[in-house]
Amino acid sequence: MNRRRYRKFLLWCLGLDILAMGWLGYRYIDRKVPDEIYVSEGEDQKVAQLLEHPLLKFEDAIAVSGEGSYLLPCRLLGFIPFKDIKVRPAENGTVYASGNTVGIYMETEGVLIIDTGEIMTEQGTSQDPAKNIVKPGDYIVAFNEQKVTSKQELIEDISHLDGDDVTLDLLREGQEVPVSLTPVKDTNGDYKLGIWVRDNTQGIGTLTFVDKEGNYGALGHGISDVDTGELLHISEGSLYQAEVLGIQKGESGSPGELSGLIRYEPGRVLGNIDINSKNGIYGHISAGKEGMFLKKMPVAYKQELKTGPASLLCCVNGKVQEYQAEITRIDMNHEDTNKSFVLHVTDPELLEATGGIVQGMSGSPIIQDGKLVGAVTHVLVNDPTRGYGIFIENMLEAAE
Repeated sequence: MNRRRYRKFLLWCLGLDILAMGWLGYRYIDRKVPDEIYVSEGEDQKVAQLLEHPLLKFEDAIAVSGEGSYLLPCRLLGFIPFKDIKVRPAENGTVYASGNTVGIYMETEGVLIIDTGEIMTEQGTSQDPAKNIVKPGDYIVAFNEQKVTSKQELIEDISHLDGDDVTLDLLREGQEVPVSLTPVKDTNGDYKLGIWVRDNTQGIGTLTFVDKEGNYGALGHGISDVDTGELLHISEGSLYQAEVLGIQKGESGSPGELSGLIRYEPGRVLGNIDINSKNGIYGHISAGKEGMFLKKMPVAYKQELKTGPASLLCCVNGKVQEYQAEITRIDMNHEDTNKSFVLHVTDPELLEATGGIVQGMSGSPIIQDGKLVGAVTHVLVNDPTRGYGIFIENMLEAAE
């Protein structure tokens, strides 16, 4: 009896192992074969070659007409349906790769609520009037039905409170939500709502590309609030010239950073910031192009990337230089588009200067085989010589 139970247990374990291996194998192949690809005109007959995998068989591709996309079925081991890959026709594109360090200033759409706080009242008690009514990440867009665009406007509105309830219109997860708050009089006799707010953000990053019309993309990831972690909803913003003044080298467990100087002066503005998306910030360059590093080069689609030598453009010593690196892993279908491949910095000069990838290098263009393939987005905290990148096609797609 015991032997029979033991054999059943072993069979169960074997079955679970086989299922786990099958699932992991499926996930591995799924990550290697993209769900969607862009194909340049004249390259339609090479699609199956570009996606070649020993365990997959692709049906013959049909011609790209330029009028629309088509589906390319593929089968596992030649007979098990695996997935249909969407093939989109596209033109061979070129942009100007940059690598310049830029200053970023953005104003939020409304006033961002960071958190709520307790107020000590005249009676010596502690109250939190906004708790469980407003949430971190909410945006105040109106105060008693009057539009609010800045923190200063909100402070002025609060200074005129007389104890009556107030109505705040909040932008919460894309929906406008009205809430009512009862102000509390503090020990100084002033009425307060007990909320911490912010209406702008600033920092430095790296310009990735500029197209022939002057439209640009930078960072390779969106700008989120440091307290809430939410992607900032912006009303407007500006891109400024910036200077790198110092470098804190990255070490295992401690990411480094570029220390920069941004002069928020009209004469230092490079352009506007129109979009803050998960794949980067976007806008139009209106001034200063003559002093920027801009190298014209073709863009590569993600299926053209391969593990092996690459390089990146960045500015750590006052001018943009090209540094050697290596692409070590590629994930065609990562849930987070700005973590689609892993880059390993190998250039001795850059390693000596920064320790690898540091904060402020987000957006640094990545080049392979003479084409712009992507941009640096994140550093691995436990190994600053390595970081993640985003496919350039995803940055360009978000800019459209």
